[in-house]
Parts: sequence; structure tokens; C-alpha cells
Amino acid sequence: MSPEPKRRKVEDEENGVLQHFLQWCDNVTIQLNPKVYISSQHSVWQYGMLTHEDLPAGEVIFSVPRSALLSQHTTRIRDLLEKEQDNLQSRSGWVPLLISLMYEATDKCSPWAAYFGLWPHLTPPDLPMFWSEDERLQLLKGTGVTQAVKKDLENIEQEYNTIVLPFLRRHSNMFCPQKHSLDLYKRLVAFVMAYSFQEPLEEEEDDDDDRKDVLSPMMVPVADLLNHIAHHNAHLEFTPECLRMVTTQPVMAGDELFNTYGEMGNWQLLHMYGFSEPYPNNSNETVEIPMVTLREAALLGLKSEEERKRVQERWAFLCHMDVVGEEGAFVFGCEGVLTEDELRMCLKMLCMSPEEFADYKENDGWEDDEEEETLSNQEISRLPPSWRKLIHQTTELVLKGYTNDLHSDQAVLDDETVYAKLSLREKYSLHARYGQKKILHSLLQLTHCEEGLSSSRNR
Repeated sequence: MSPEPKRRKVEDEENGVLQHFLQWCDNVTIQLNPKVYISSQHSVWQYGMLTHEDLPAGEVIFSVPRSALLSQHTTRIRDLLEKEQDNLQSRSGWVPLLISLMYEATDKCSPWAAYFGLWPHLTPPDLPMFWSEDERLQLLKGTGVTQAVKKDLENIEQEYNTIVLPFLRRHSNMFCPQKHSLDLYKRLVAFVMAYSFQEPLEEEEDDDDDRKDVLSPMMVPVADLLNHIAHHNAHLEFTPECLRMVTTQPVMAGDELFNTYGEMGNWQLLHMYGFSEPYPNNSNETVEIPMVTLREAALLGLKSEEERKRVQERWAFLCHMDVVGEEGAFVFGCEGVLTEDELRMCLKMLCMSPEEFADYKENDGWEDDEEEETLSNQEISRLPPSWRKLIHQTTELVLKGYTNDLHSDQAVLDDETVYAKLSLREKYSLHARYGQKKILHSLLQLTHCEEGLSSSRNR
């Protein structure tokens, strides 16, 4: 068979699946604005939503009644999940929804069968958790994705074996471990990561006993088909009756409608959704510097054991104050530091004289509140030399963690022929690495001091 008939067959199958889904949307009263349409053609990735006509800001694109949402509260086994809720507690909080998906997605008679039909064989997004470990290390070392994926895989297996599998065995009349396997569970975790939504927690509900229920993720048909970009043109609104996607700015006819998945750096988008944005499109780009790397930098070059003990004592005090943690990180964005309070406190304490630290410790870290500027890039360049030196050394250590340097990534981006030959995984990883390195190299320039600093490395 020639490529053209094959392509037409695939398109016909997709159109059939989509028509079945749209009919289901009508049946469950999901209201789709006639000015828009869903298509896998002309969208940036898989299915997307595009416009037939111009849309003004504030126009409702579609609305989804809460009865059409799929969650632990709407699944056909909600009573069973409620009865078992004490046995389904987990660190992620996702187990009830994942069991709901296992049950509904594997039953052709499910009320949501047409919804799951959009993803034949429940093929999940191409998240890094499905890459080989070697590929992750080769493409993403230093970005934070490899560590995040390792934790995910460990938690998924532990959660399935200790919570989900015993549940399946207790209800063998409804579930089968061979059918509802660890592999299926892992794929559904990817679906929840990439396609689920969480209802924002209202301020007055902060101390509510039902907070876990409020924060439970849920699947929102149609809404999960919109793609994401940092400069989006629509967002999801929550009302007691329904969820509505609304334009945030005028959209021209023929343009794609984009939702926002949140203010996420490329490494987070790649980790959770399987894609990243080309530089400099992602204005939310960030790089996370492990807190322990700051401690490592503070210990660099210290010759006496007394000096090393001094740093360790101050670090222990920062831990005592809950300012730092072994798994914590300082977050740097394009415009400055996002975790400014923690970083400022660490720099202040690690650079104190022995006398200043003794006084500070005697007061258990208490001191008069001072009005301090945010740590924007401009403010970072005006920090005391000792503070800038410590940030600079920390940044150099972080840059050593990547597989290659900034110039190597830049060369690939500048060569259209070479870039075009990259796989999607390679392109998305390149975007994530490059954006982080740009922030780090900017940080090196902002913190450069003539005295006591080695020349910056092109890492």
C-alpha cells in the first residue's frame, strides 16, 4: 500500500474517533462554541483546538458540566473508593483517581469510553519516564529531570505494590492484576500528569478538613485537548456548575487556542507533559540549584578544619530554622530569584563573621524585620562581594553537572540542518538544557567579582 492511502486511512480512523467523541460531548451536554473546532491537523501537537472565526477576549470557548468530569467522585465505583478511602492514602494523593481510571478505561461500556477512545490503546504522552535511563542521562543530565523521574518511578512501583495491588486482590470480582497491571498503572500516571486538572484551593478553605478532596486531580474532557504555551490566549475557570475555557485576549480566525498548564520552566514541562518550548519562547523558564550545592561551594577552598566546622555549624542552624533541606532547591528565573527569602538568609548567615553569627545564634535567628528588595537580576549584581562570590562558585558547580556546554548547544541551535535531524526527544531536551544554561551564564556575569573568582567555565 502506498503512503498516501495509509495516511488517508489513519485520518479516517482519527476522524471517526473524533466524531464519536463529539457525539458523546453532546450527550453529556458539553457545550462547544461553534466558532471553534477540535483537530489533529494544524495544531502544534496531537489534538488541538482552532478557530473558525475571530474571538474577542472573554469569550467562552466551551463549558463542561461537573457531571461530565471523571474523578474519584464521579466514577461508577465511587462508593467503593469512599468505603476504602483509609486504605488508599498515599503520598501522591492520586490513588483513588488512578484506580477510577483503571476501572473506566478498560471497560468498553464505561460512560467515558468515547473519551478514552481519543487515545487508542491508552498510549501515554512521551514523558521521560518512558525513556531508557541511558537516554535520560545523555540528554537531560543536570536539568533536574533525571532525579525527578527516578523518584517518580520508585514512588509509582511502591504505591502500586503496597496500596493498589492489595486493593485489586480484595476486589477480584471487579479487577484483575494481570489486566490492571503495574504497566497500565504507570501509563495512567502519565495521563494524570499530562492531562489532569486540579481545582484551585480557595483561601477560606486553607484550614478545611476536606482539603485533600478539594485538591484531588480530575480529568476534564475537551479541556485536556488544548495545548500549552507560556504566552497563552485562554484559561480555565471553575464555577459551581461547570468548568469553562475562556479567551484571555482576542484570537484571530485560523489560530490555535492555547491553555496554560501553569508557570513552568521547560524542564518541568518536559518532565510532566513530554514537551518544551524553544528558547526564548518560555518566559517562565527556571533552573533549580540544589541547596546542598550552596553548602558545597561555601566549603570550597577552606584549608582548616575549623573553617569547615564553622560552615557546617551554620548550615545545621539553617536546617534547624527550616530554611534549607537536603532535597530543597533555590529557584532562579529569567528575571531573578524566585526563592529570594531562603537564598538571602543563607547568604547572610554563611558570610557572617564569627561574632555576628554568635549573636545571631544567641537570639535563635530572630532579628528586627527589615524592608528588603526582591532579588531581581539588577539587585543580585549589587549584593556584597562575598555573597556574589558564593553565588558565582555555586553556579560554576551546577554547570559542571551538564553533559555538554552552552556553546555546544548553541552550535546545534544555530545549524538548521543539524537541528532538523534531531528527534523530538533530542529537541525538547536541548530546549530544556539551553534555557537553564542561559540563566546560569547570566548569573555568572551578574555575580562576577575581580578578586577571588576563577574565570567562568563554558559549561
